[in-house]
Amino acid sequence: MDKTTLSLEYTEVAQNVGTFYSCTVSAQRLLEICQFDFRQIKENNGVKEFLGIQRPLKEDRVKEIRKYIATEDACFPTSIVISVDERCASFGEKDGRKLLVIRPYEDPVDPRIIIPFRGVATIIDGQHRLKAFEGTPIDWDLPVNIFVGADEGTQAMIFSKVNLAQTKVNKSIVYDLFSLDKGRSPEKTSHEIVVNLNDMPESPFNGLIKRLGSATDGVFGETLSQATVVKGILPYITNDPLIDRDIGRRIGVWPDRGPKDFEKRIFYPFFRQKEDHKILAILINYFGAIKECWPDAWASNGKGAILTRTNGFNASMRFLRDAYLHLTTKPSVPDKGEFLSIFKRSKLKDQDFNTENFPPGSSGASALYKRFFDLIETGGTASLPLE
Repeated sequence: MDKTTLSLEYTEVAQNVGTFYSCTVSAQRLLEICQFDFRQIKENNGVKEFLGIQRPLKEDRVKEIRKYIATEDACFPTSIVISVDERCASFGEKDGRKLLVIRPYEDPVDPRIIIPFRGVATIIDGQHRLKAFEGTPIDWDLPVNIFVGADEGTQAMIFSKVNLAQTKVNKSIVYDLFSLDKGRSPEKTSHEIVVNLNDMPESPFNGLIKRLGSATDGVFGETLSQATVVKGILPYITNDPLIDRDIGRRIGVWPDRGPKDFEKRIFYPFFRQKEDHKILAILINYFGAIKECWPDAWASNGKGAILTRTNGFNASMRFLRDAYLHLTTKPSVPDKGEFLSIFKRSKLKDQDFNTENFPPGSSGASALYKRFFDLIETGGTASLPLE
């Protein structure tokens, strides 16, 4: 096989921006022809030149995607978009198949004009996805849309339109979709726990959670998004949801990670043993104690109320591990009374849970957490200033 020629069967796609060619290319072959064209500024005789169209590669994102492509259920169904220099592209037909042939270019008149095989194409969209395959033995077939002869202005326009037109997916909807997963995963468990917290009459969160991130028609008083509650639970189950989801796909049995891990991930032993009901029970008992200790603040959802909003939830969730490990050194389910014995030490009153004492944002959540942490650090006797 000629390593410097790439023949691709294509489907021609005509749209307003022009014609492009939809193909399938292996990741490693695509890496052989593509250059990463990053946006940069260069000085030329005192004049700033803006070159390239892509944002600089984020190595953390590349590493995350590289980890993802090694998992059992990884996929990239959306196309990578590239532009090929028209001097390096030709069209032909073989056995009734339309072929786009890509090869390097050498100018027949000026030998200084050369386009090497690694350089015949520029990535318009999908640089992080493609870069993740570099240096790995993984070689998928990738859907690729190829523009031939698109100038830099057209490439930049396509890149900006593709990225600006993309709307971030609501995180609550993403977590809700895990319910359709046949396998077991930290995200699915967290989602199912949140559904029960919202639906069970005995749950302190009954009717408080916006299941898809926005208010439910005909329901009033929802103060927390599903995503907020899931994100509070997840770190207590796993430090790497992707890896633990993949273990579920491949093996279905999770390893015993020992007491040190338990000190950080207090829900992991229950998840590992498929005892998700115990995680649910702990959350109901813990937040039930908070609700019982400050019933008016819990019931308040007016302006300035914080206990059942994101700040109050995040602070309470952060303190949960401290309170739990204060009560037990092994996986167990403390009852509401045990959690109450901690919160009843507090000098906080219902009216103290407001945005003046605990402002919106991380500073307010941290201030409330410090007040809670004082309950086990000093028995509630210290007088921390409200921040």
